[in-house]
Amino acid sequence: MAEETNKDTRPGWDEYFMEMAHLVASRSTCLRRKVGAILVRDKRILATGYNGAPKDSPHCIEIGCLREKMKIQSGEHHELCRGIHAEQNALIQAAIFGTSVEGSDLYCTNQPCTICLKMLINAKIKTLYIAGKYPDELSDRLIKEAKLNVINMEGSWNSRIQRA
Repeated sequence: MAEETNKDTRPGWDEYFMEMAHLVASRSTCLRRKVGAILVRDKRILATGYNGAPKDSPHCIEIGCLREKMKIQSGEHHELCRGIHAEQNALIQAAIFGTSVEGSDLYCTNQPCTICLKMLINAKIKTLYIAGKYPDELSDRLIKEAKLNVINMEGSWNSRIQRA
């Protein structure tokens, strides 16, 4: 009987990995949006990433947000930012450690922007699990063109971490 109760309270794999993506996002140094990403294949984590300044560079939490200063709207002019996106950092970490991400799934706290999405498509990511939309119309279009499988978990994520 105790085993049945345990099955009812354990998170499913998708919820588990999305919770981990939210935990990874807590490392973000961005002042506007904390994003976490996890690349997973066969229920194994291949790499993680969060958004923040490049290695050995000052973080926005230390020197302020360039995008805020320039009054740049979300979803526009991604190149005008000190930060590397979470999805990019996950792909970079996989590359540094020689881990192929082909056929893996991405769990991300937000829908990837156009720049990240193009990288993910070329890296042959199979499915995107997202916990929130991002205001980027081209990203939406590219998802459809690439016939990329996207599962929106927005509203279904309920962190056990925050309740603990």
